[in-house]
Amino acid sequence: MADPAPLTATLEDYLEAISRLTEKKGAARVRDIAKALSVHKSTVTAALKSLSEKDLINYAPYELATLTKRGRKVAEEVSRRHRGIRDFLVDVLCIDERTADENACRLEHAMDKVVFQRLGLFARFVKDCPRAGEDWIGRFRAFVEQGEIPEDPARAEQWLGNFKRTLDAKKTRDP
Repeated sequence: MADPAPLTATLEDYLEAISRLTEKKGAARVRDIAKALSVHKSTVTAALKSLSEKDLINYAPYELATLTKRGRKVAEEVSRRHRGIRDFLVDVLCIDERTADENACRLEHAMDKVVFQRLGLFARFVKDCPRAGEDWIGRFRAFVEQGEIPEDPARAEQWLGNFKRTLDAKKTRDP
């Protein structure tokens, strides 16, 4: 019988890992889940038992774990939140991919639906707004990387020229 209690962040991570492994390898074995989540196999077994009791996975000891229809839906939602938050951190706040991914993993469990939706709306607004758009994000990235933008127009032009050269050099290094 399915347990209606909300899932813990840890159990959501297990569902997400099972989904990724199934997509990548065609199956989710205990040892692969343990490696993906950096936990011991006995910890995985306990989590799989709990997820099975909640009717989120099909699992028997020494067998592969597969997502149920409901488990797949939950895993997809967790993955969608993770990607959305990671993309916001990278694309809007200019956080590096690794740091963004680590933080998205923590935030995906704590952020309620309304806040998540607002982050998405804000990101879309910034990108699509004629007064903001990609130029605004680029200027924010420059602010983060190089400090404040000078107010004096002559110094601002010099600053923008230096910033453009920095971006061009980065593009050349990191195609």
